Formats: sequence, structure tokens, C-alpha cells
Amino acid sequence: MKKFFFFLSILLTSAQTSWAQHENPNAGKQDDVSDYLKSFIHVEKNNIAYRINSRTYGSESDDDMRYFGLKPPGSKPEKFAPNLISKRQRHEFGSVFSKDGKAFFFGVDADGKAEIWFSELLNGVWTETEVLLSHPQYSYNDPMLSPSEDRLYFISDMPLDGGGEKKDYDIWYVERQGQKWTLPENVGSPINTKANEYYISFGKDGSMYFASNFNLEIKNSKNYDIYRSQLLEGHFQKPVKLENEINTKYYEADAFVGPDESYIIFSSIRPDGFGQGDLYISFKDENGDWSTAKNMGALINTEGHELCPFVSQDGKYLFYTSKQDIYWVDASVLETFRR
Repeated sequence: MKKFFFFLSILLTSAQTSWAQHENPNAGKQDDVSDYLKSFIHVEKNNIAYRINSRTYGSESDDDMRYFGLKPPGSKPEKFAPNLISKRQRHEFGSVFSKDGKAFFFGVDADGKAEIWFSELLNGVWTETEVLLSHPQYSYNDPMLSPSEDRLYFISDMPLDGGGEKKDYDIWYVERQGQKWTLPENVGSPINTKANEYYISFGKDGSMYFASNFNLEIKNSKNYDIYRSQLLEGHFQKPVKLENEINTKYYEADAFVGPDESYIIFSSIRPDGFGQGDLYISFKDENGDWSTAKNMGALINTEGHELCPFVSQDGKYLFYTSKQDIYWVDASVLETFRR
């Protein structure tokens, strides 16, 4: 089956699950995504239902059906794909489209634990949204594609040995090899620490931006900061905390950096905020320095919590989570904060 992404989604029809043990997440990897998912969601064979490419809607060309064929938003944010992606009585967050707009990954809070779902555009038709990563004990969230899109990064609280008690959140990835995905690999040091690492974004050179509450002075601090790790010869370097124009003594996380690293959008909890957490934006000047971050105002922020920003690769739309749903808005609004 010739597809840009190959997925076989496993739907649980029974609550009877057990963990398939792994000695090491990097050892004995299986390429097939179905084997991969079965190793993480192990159920009896007669309790597994398979669905491939279930049709949802749309029969136009792929160009017409990008972004689920929805009418583009204007300068006022709108709920994204109501009743299909953004649904009542659940929490959606952490969304990302592929560069060609034909694959969509997003996080779903399912009864207090996070899962990663996806849909794909094939011959003018979006497949039914399906679970990609799920487990009865551990969470998977914050999906983000690498610049080359051969890796899907995410965070998880699963232990390195694949079993036992939850650990802190680390950054992991699965790698696309042809039409298949590898088993997940922990990014490891120097990115991951004994504290939490959250939300991933990339510059065009592969440099990784993420948040962590690792602080040598305040162990297990609840106030996260944003870091950048440069990618050199295929290896991530020691992360560097961003400047005071971005990081403060308060909470900063969920950073999205423009592909050219000319701007950064992130979530922060500050005294000047509108609610539980707001989106802020900063731009780089001609010297490569970040401007003092600005609150994105009442247009974007509410009395609730705004988080998980993502700008589509074509630069047209800003996506983010608000009121437990995914919203989108014309990305031209970003320029209003440059002044």
C-alpha cells in the first residue's frame, strides 16, 4: 500500500490489558507499526479490532481537502473541525500537520491519560481519526514531526524498561522507515533529565526547543523554562536556556519556534495574564536577539489556559489549544505583535 504514512490502528474493545515487557526500548526493535502498537497495547487476539483507512468525508482533490476541507479562518480564532477533531467532553491538544497538509496528529486526554491520534488524506478523503499511541497506564502526548518528517517526536511518562511505575516525562520518538515505524526510542541525555521535559519544536537546522523543570538550584521546580539544543552531526548538544526576554521566574513551556527561528510562541503563567496560562510571542531582531515577549492579548487568550501553539508549514495558520479544544486563526495576526 503506497502511502506517505503507513498506519495500522488498534482499537481496544476490552479493558483487559497487560504490558508487554521490554528489556530496553532501543533493543530488539520491530519495524512494523502494528507490532509496535501491539507491544505497547497488549491484549488478547480476539479483543483487537483492526481498521484501516476508514472513510470519513470528502471526495475532492487533495488540494481542496487540505485542512479537512474547512473554510479558512480569518483574524478571529475559530474552533478547528468541530465534532470531528474538537469534540465535546474530551480534551484535544498538541496538534501538528505534515508539510504537505496530508497527515494530522493530535493529542487527546482520555479519562485522565493522554493518547496520540491521527488522520491522513488519501485520494481526497480523510481517514477516520484513529488512536496511534495509547496505553492503560502511561501517557503519550505533544506530537511533533521532525523537519525531515522521518521522525514523530512526543513525550511520555513510560519507564525506560517498558514496565512498572510511571516516571517523569521524557522526550521520545518513533522513526519512519519506508512505510513503517520503528519502536519508540528515548532521546536520552543531554535532552532528558530526572525532571520533566515537555513539548518539542524544531528550527530548520534541526535544533530542538523544549521546556523542562530541571533546575540545579530548585530541584523539581514547578516553574518550567524553555531550552534550545543545537543539532550537530546528528547529535543534540547540551541544552541552553533561552534569554530573560523569554524565560522568567514564572512558568514558560509549550514553545513553538518558526522554521527560520525568527519568532517563538509559548505558553506562560504570569501576573499580567488573562487566565490560567496565556500565549506569548517574541521576535528575533537583526542581531539575532530575542525581543521581550508580549502577551498575545484577548484575541487569543482567555480566562482559561492557552497552550500547544503550532504554525502550519505553509505559514498560513496558527493552531493552539483553548478551552480544551483546538482552535485556529489566520497567522497574519502574528505580525500585529511585531510592532
